[in-house]
Amino acid sequence: MTNERRVLVHPDKQALAGSVAARFITKTLDILDDLGSANIVLTGGSMGSGVLAAVNESSARDTLDWSRIHFWWGDERWLPAGDPERNDQQAFDALLSHIDIPAENIHRFPASDGALDLDAAADSYAAELAAHADEGSELPRLDITFLGVGPDGHVASLFPHRSGIQVNDRSVIAVRNSPKPPAERLSLTRPVLNHSDRVWMVLAGSDKASALGLALAGASRDEVPAGGIKGRKRTVFFIDRDAAAEVPESLIAPSY
Repeated sequence: MTNERRVLVHPDKQALAGSVAARFITKTLDILDDLGSANIVLTGGSMGSGVLAAVNESSARDTLDWSRIHFWWGDERWLPAGDPERNDQQAFDALLSHIDIPAENIHRFPASDGALDLDAAADSYAAELAAHADEGSELPRLDITFLGVGPDGHVASLFPHRSGIQVNDRSVIAVRNSPKPPAERLSLTRPVLNHSDRVWMVLAGSDKASALGLALAGASRDEVPAGGIKGRKRTVFFIDRDAAAEVPESLIAPSY
């Protein structure tokens, strides 16, 4: 097993979503067989929702024992519960409302209309992560972490030249100065993302090509946060042809 970064290019967004969905089902079946349970970290955005919708549409969807799968999120917008702009609501609409999964397996970030303020919400999610930690660790085993990559290279709600990407003594941070609305968010930190066994970054569109090229070329984490994220076992960039414009040919894998 190698943790080198791999790049898999797909013809278009639809093919990309379908391919990632199929790989997710296959890999999660393997994880359940090997380990008995799985922890999956989800992302938002059009591709994040698109992959989950493709999982839902797959004829293999119900080969997974969803009762043994726990879902977490890499970040969340500080909005009321049920807001269509929340990542958890998008995931619920695309997949989670369609599968037989216990409510306690869905680990949502707190919402802005709840009892907690932003800082307390960050502490609450950190405590939930800790409560599900593996023995000898402060975190659960994270089997697959999905991430999108913004045109500026941000991942989760860790943005370029902002302090969030530098935090290494907390598992969850409150974000108040997001350059992308809404300004207030919650996010896992870089050490937590890098605790993941597998990081799967899914991105599409020519507007992502520059950030992807810089991340793969070794840009600093402060300049391009995506460049500072790497899974412990494997890191894969699932991209469409438009996003591949600045990817060195030597990094593009013919298969996975």
